[in-house]
Amino acid sequence: MKTEAAIKIEPKQTFPLTIKRLGINGEGVGYFKKQVVFVPGALPGEEVVVEATKIHSKYAEARIKKIRIKSPHRVRPLCPIYEQCGGCQLQHLAYSQQLKEKRDIVIQALERHTKLTLEKLDIRETIGMENPWGYRNKSSFQVGEKDGKLLAGLYGLNSHQLIDIDQCAVQHPQTTEATAVVKRILQDLHIPIYNEKTWKGIVRTIVTRVGVQTGELQVVLITSQKELPKKALIIAEIQKRLPRVKSIVQNINGEKTSLIFGEETVKLAGEDFIQETLGDLQFELSARTFFQLNPAQTLKLYNEVKKAADLTGTEKVLDAYCGVGTIGLWLADQAAEVRGMDVISESIEDAKKNAKRHGFTNTKYVPGKAEEVLPKWVKKGWKPDVVVVDPPRTGLDSQLLQTILQVEPKKLIYVSCNPSTLAKDIQVLSKNYDVKYIQPVDMFPHTSHVECISQLILKKGN
Repeated sequence: MKTEAAIKIEPKQTFPLTIKRLGINGEGVGYFKKQVVFVPGALPGEEVVVEATKIHSKYAEARIKKIRIKSPHRVRPLCPIYEQCGGCQLQHLAYSQQLKEKRDIVIQALERHTKLTLEKLDIRETIGMENPWGYRNKSSFQVGEKDGKLLAGLYGLNSHQLIDIDQCAVQHPQTTEATAVVKRILQDLHIPIYNEKTWKGIVRTIVTRVGVQTGELQVVLITSQKELPKKALIIAEIQKRLPRVKSIVQNINGEKTSLIFGEETVKLAGEDFIQETLGDLQFELSARTFFQLNPAQTLKLYNEVKKAADLTGTEKVLDAYCGVGTIGLWLADQAAEVRGMDVISESIEDAKKNAKRHGFTNTKYVPGKAEEVLPKWVKKGWKPDVVVVDPPRTGLDSQLLQTILQVEPKKLIYVSCNPSTLAKDIQVLSKNYDVKYIQPVDMFPHTSHVECISQLILKKGN
């Protein structure tokens, strides 16, 4: 029997739409004659008139022409360039409701990608922030020029036009101030600004990072070449105008690429790094070190990991994507042993240093892929009781999933930044594991991102 094909939406077609839910990227989702339509800026419960902008085989994109019935949770965005910038997706939604919608995004992912009975799952309320503004400890602003004026900001939504950002509601005020000061110095000293089209000019990006607990500031100038004109003058002006700067660094990226950092980093003044504190732990952050962008919520996230791990002091713990060792070190005082691995060898060196600095002798860090290292350790008789994974957005490597199913640790704590890949991985793991609970944490207020901590327990009889 032939099924009736859905009626095709035409480009520029205008039609009414009721928004049913939020999509994974923060856009409103509705259905027009059984076709899915994504509408940025629309909120669940709203009745809108939209114009189709892009037609794909399985869905359409549209923009709001008119809001007929407004959501009671719609608010005025704090940021004046919110719609052009695209860095945040949900400033038009009241914060308390953002937390509810983020939990719903997790539920939708589980509905779509798992066969689990969701009514039986303990999916907890999202843990939010008391003050969801000014939380980002790092900014990377591209620089450019327009009519002789120096711009620093982000490329606009779906465009390659640089939006000049003087104030950002989600950036830590110290990073905003530092970027503005460096921008003025470069303008005053007529330093050549890099032009992507001609590949001429020198300064490409201004990166600023603050140790939120220590107040220490780092400024990184990313340049297209090693020679920086008026270098001594630039350094002197930064130090004079920003007395809290502890580290001034130059990173050289001569490639025709959208990647921010190049391979070579040179210290210009002060230290190579700034210090940051998380609870009782201190970390040295060099220019290229990955570190969570929201330290206040990171504390909550790591404490939830500790709660989920529920260690007694006798367990062998594996930190499978360990980075500079943060999560493993957070657990080390309650574990018999913590072992970690990461594909970035510099991170492993930092993890070893961090463990040593804090006096932990029950840790071991090696470079490599978890799915290759873990079977070797198991062969030598080292089997983890608890495995903690905090993978990139792509989720767990399929080989690692199979390794976990074979090794069968009693407990798996899955820290995820992508509900879709979390759900897909949970479906594979559900063969041997029960999902005890999922705890969403809001690491990035006003964006569509949501982190989750899932506690998975090995099924009885395995």
